[in-house]
Amino acid sequence: MIPVRAYWRLLRKYLRPLRARVVVLFALLFTGIAFQVVNPQLIRSFIDGATAGAELSELTALAAGFVLLAVGHQALSVAATYFAAHIGWSATNEMRVELTQHLLELDLSFHKTRTPGELIERIDGDVTTLSNFFSAFVVQVVGNTLLVMGIVALMWREHPLIGLGMTIFAAAAMAFMVKIQAIAIPWWREVKGKRAAFFGFLGEQLGGTEDIRANGAVPYMMHRFTTIHREWLPLEVRGRFGFSLLWSSSIAVYVFGLALVFGLGAPLVRDGAMTIGAVYLVFHYTEMIRHPIDQIRTQMEDLQKAGAGIARVEELFAATTHLPETGTEELPAGPLSVRFDHVDFAYRDDADEIVLDGLELHLAPGRLLGILGRTGSGKSTLARLLTRLYDPVAGTIEIGGVDLRRVDRTDRRARIGMVTQEVQLFRATVRENLTFFDDTIPEERLWAVLDELGIRAWMASLTNGLDTMLESGSGGVSAGQAQLLAFTRIFLRDPGLVILDEASSRLDPATEVLIERAVDRLLGGRTGVIIAHRLATVDRADDILILDGGRVVEYGPRTALAADPDSRFSSLLRTGMEELLA
Repeated sequence: MIPVRAYWRLLRKYLRPLRARVVVLFALLFTGIAFQVVNPQLIRSFIDGATAGAELSELTALAAGFVLLAVGHQALSVAATYFAAHIGWSATNEMRVELTQHLLELDLSFHKTRTPGELIERIDGDVTTLSNFFSAFVVQVVGNTLLVMGIVALMWREHPLIGLGMTIFAAAAMAFMVKIQAIAIPWWREVKGKRAAFFGFLGEQLGGTEDIRANGAVPYMMHRFTTIHREWLPLEVRGRFGFSLLWSSSIAVYVFGLALVFGLGAPLVRDGAMTIGAVYLVFHYTEMIRHPIDQIRTQMEDLQKAGAGIARVEELFAATTHLPETGTEELPAGPLSVRFDHVDFAYRDDADEIVLDGLELHLAPGRLLGILGRTGSGKSTLARLLTRLYDPVAGTIEIGGVDLRRVDRTDRRARIGMVTQEVQLFRATVRENLTFFDDTIPEERLWAVLDELGIRAWMASLTNGLDTMLESGSGGVSAGQAQLLAFTRIFLRDPGLVILDEASSRLDPATEVLIERAVDRLLGGRTGVIIAHRLATVDRADDILILDGGRVVEYGPRTALAADPDSRFSSLLRTGMEELLA
């Protein structure tokens, strides 16, 4: 039972805090099994007593005992089922939290190769399968396995021949189903993989509905939808076939068990070795064996699914980041210097094309750098390296004189801020979106920052002010308003380095006035990096860096480059051909 061992290895750390409940669960389970095993003995005594002419009071006591044990068994079964479900969900909820936290710790190279739909299916779908499996496994599989063992032991007590026959019968039936289950697990793993791929595709399609419809891509997306389902169907059929094998095997087991009881019981009764009550007891126990084996069989499908889910969850836990956070140093106070020392970078290890090639850059504290270049020249890559979303392939990046890989993660995130044209807002209040759910930031601090950025009036105009609920994906606010909220987030952290990556490329003129005023305040007394396509965006820059094909083609003070008629920057200013940067 490899999946069971793997399941226990995966889940046991989450069960340790719940061990008191686990003890109660097994106490309920064992007591219920004892009631279930003892009850047929009362039936045997009742039959033998009735045939022997026992007193009515004695028979009545046996009948009352049978009813009490039957009712007690049902009550204990309900309680055990409740505890198993409660423990399973409590344990797997903790697993969900740790798995989500682990995935959030992984670098972008991992997330670029996984769709959100796939990760949701793994975190929620696979872990839910494990929770359901735990609830069923403890009550149905463990409990029924113990019940079968108890019944077989009592069979030996009745007669060695009956005991031997039932032992062989039960062992063969279980071994056969385990074998079928081992064959079917890989089939279910493929089903789960294809299901995750489908949900990943579905998430992409729903997220891009507007673009898909506007550009006439609906037929193509429907073709992909159909293709995935055509690949999924045979896998699902094969997985269900494995379940059908288990179902048919239980029918065969039941027929063989009845034949065994009647074949062994008839001569024993004829020879006087067993009473009629004893024969009925054996028949009843055989029927009882059939039910737990049948229930175990029905849980084999969950075991197959759990086996596939365990492998996929363990695969996620085994994924490691390419950006180990081992740094402990803190950045100096105030504006931060920036240095790129012979930095090379490629998004894939086996990539033929280097995105940044031998980049050399030194930006003094408090200086403002404007970065220009065509799309694909490496501008946004440079910003991602500064925030350590990636590490360079070669060379070093120093912020404030400290190698970025040696900087403590919390300090780095507090001291380096970045605003892009795509602002992520959550379905939460304005206050929670500004503070990232940090309740320790006082309201006075929030209003002071809004005053400093010049957007208090706009914030006060909202229906409920800071408590106005926003929709996810920037729903309910314009692109400019989302940018203003992003600036406020950065200002609350008081960073020493601010990176603006195309932060005003999609704004209307009126909103851009507010943004420009907020940018002036945000960059005051800080080192700044502005990445832009438009020349007007870098008018405030002290230095200009022009990239082309990942290499520096021009770098120097903005005023000096503008005054040099031979510089590329000066040529761009004269011609106004901003499309050269697009």
